[in-house]
Amino acid sequence: MTLKIGLVVLAMSCAPPVSAQPRAPQRTPDGHPDLQGFWTNQTITPLERPINLGAKEFFTEEEAAENRTRTLVATPTAERSGTEAHYEFTQFGLDKTQSQVAFSLRTSLIVGAEGRVPPFTPEAQQRIAERAANVKGHEFDGPESRNIQERCIVWGNEGPPMLPPGYNSYLQIVQAPAYVAILQEMIHDVRIIPLDGRPHLPQAIRGWLGDSRGRWEGDTLVVDTTNFTDKTNFRGSRENLHVVERFTRVDDNTIRYEFTVDDPTTWTRPWSAELALAKDKGPIYEYACHEANYGFANNLKGARAVEKAAEEAAKKQERK
Repeated sequence: MTLKIGLVVLAMSCAPPVSAQPRAPQRTPDGHPDLQGFWTNQTITPLERPINLGAKEFFTEEEAAENRTRTLVATPTAERSGTEAHYEFTQFGLDKTQSQVAFSLRTSLIVGAEGRVPPFTPEAQQRIAERAANVKGHEFDGPESRNIQERCIVWGNEGPPMLPPGYNSYLQIVQAPAYVAILQEMIHDVRIIPLDGRPHLPQAIRGWLGDSRGRWEGDTLVVDTTNFTDKTNFRGSRENLHVVERFTRVDDNTIRYEFTVDDPTTWTRPWSAELALAKDKGPIYEYACHEANYGFANNLKGARAVEKAAEEAAKKQERK
């Protein structure tokens, strides 16, 4: 069943019936919109707009319906690529066709005529090229050679900004007068956001998820995050990353999530995106990343086996 609500169309999957006339969002005892509950940012809208769509920022209703029909078809494992080919998603209920999806008429999550991430600065291009050159040939020397996502330290979608990971795309928001907490399903980190007006931590104190501070602007929760580490790598950014998120409760079933990111040492200009968080009944189960990270250990074992084989081949060659 589908229900058109404001900017989005919610695909209701195993969810209770909802009224055809959305009610005004509930409020907490202190008068702010109640953002609490389980939500999903699962989407079929790409972060960047496909080149062939040019400056077309929105689909028509008919085009959006055709896109949903075409996109929401389970993809067999054999047709997947990259790291997603390690198991059959539909077997574990992880395919997009088995999840609740917040649909939108947007052609990309990034807003604006271009709909794409701005170009890197010359400084960023040099930094990225130098890192690639230093890593080349040493990709599997040890755990330190791999990225923080593979090492189960921080998952790329956790943010901020929070982007859909493709599966395990649920989050839980808990709200109090002085704090908001956001739990991410993918790697189950919790971001605790003070709302009491305190300043950011000193620049010398940095965290994997940055340092978040929240405030209310009318009915919108605004979260400002700085103090990322120099290992932060949101699409090439580093410790100068600055993220501003906006959470607006549209109705009982939808939160509009907007963000703007800026890092003058990485991109030529700031850029913004928008997507919907769709209400879900939950719960969220633990994501045991370290405990089940067999592939990581196997990759390193494979590298050692390749090295050993090369050494043995070299010794044979010397004996000839």
